[in-house]
Amino acid sequence: MPAITVDNVLVLPRLPRLDESTTTIRPVRRLTTAPSGFEGEGFPVRRAFAGVPMSELDPFIHLDQMGEVEYAPGEPKGTSWHPHRGFETVTYIIDGIFEHQDTHGGGGTITNGDTQWMTAGSGLLHIEAPPEHLVVSGGLFHGTQLWVNLPKVAKMSPPKYQDIRGNQAALLTTPDGGALIRVIAGEIAGHQGPGSTHTPITVAHVTVEPGAQVDLPWRPDFNALVYVLGGRGTVGANGRGVRTGQLAVHGPGDALRLRANARQDSRTPALDLYIMGGQPIREPVAHYGPFVMNTRDELIQAFEDYQAGRLGVVPAQRLPHTDGQGERP
Repeated sequence: MPAITVDNVLVLPRLPRLDESTTTIRPVRRLTTAPSGFEGEGFPVRRAFAGVPMSELDPFIHLDQMGEVEYAPGEPKGTSWHPHRGFETVTYIIDGIFEHQDTHGGGGTITNGDTQWMTAGSGLLHIEAPPEHLVVSGGLFHGTQLWVNLPKVAKMSPPKYQDIRGNQAALLTTPDGGALIRVIAGEIAGHQGPGSTHTPITVAHVTVEPGAQVDLPWRPDFNALVYVLGGRGTVGANGRGVRTGQLAVHGPGDALRLRANARQDSRTPALDLYIMGGQPIREPVAHYGPFVMNTRDELIQAFEDYQAGRLGVVPAQRLPHTDGQGERP
């Protein structure tokens, strides 16, 4: 899992040591195992939020772990053109390459450690697909796509696109250097990620070396969701065991405790975690397919607008993109 890394984590800023007398480590409220499925043209996914009540996810809606899969030549797959309205998609690529284009003019190529943050807002059409050279060659593909709800006042805002390079993420480590923490959005211990958000949230990718522990300060007014991308370990105040494809929903407190097992599988040499938290929006959610609104009437309107072509028109040919090769800013 290259994502974004450094040769020596000891040169990075370090988390403060928690004061055990005043810190409450969050307990695990719920532990679920993601079922497997297929998305788009047939690429494999794990549905990370399956079986979790919406009230415990708020302000998040949906999370897919895409892959990890090793494609043979000719096998890489993407999605066809499809609509969105009322929320944001946050696509994070750990291994591999993905191209994006939308009918509002956003688009580009993301690869190891990059994030495309698309605010669908009032609505658009978009497509995600591997570049042609990856289809020809095959290769490793692994990433996540997170859906972040928008509050009612922002649901019909103009679409927006953020192209976040992996090297823009805030990087920090633990006091003993046993983990690499990549802050994609929000803030951890005063270190701010590059993602711009409509509602207060934090998103991070944390790699914990075998036997190491992370005590992560976490805003007490945020929820806390820890998804295991790979590896084995324990989370929470009581050291609940977790493994690849599991989601730990945490209860109240102001810190997360994450520990990697001393022995890991050869395929997953460390514990890799995708950590999300945010201030709940606490508004009604009407969610169906690619639309996330507040009421059923708004959902019906979204479908009518899509069918009438008001969310955009697929261009006659795809706009030029970078090819995922060469120098990156």
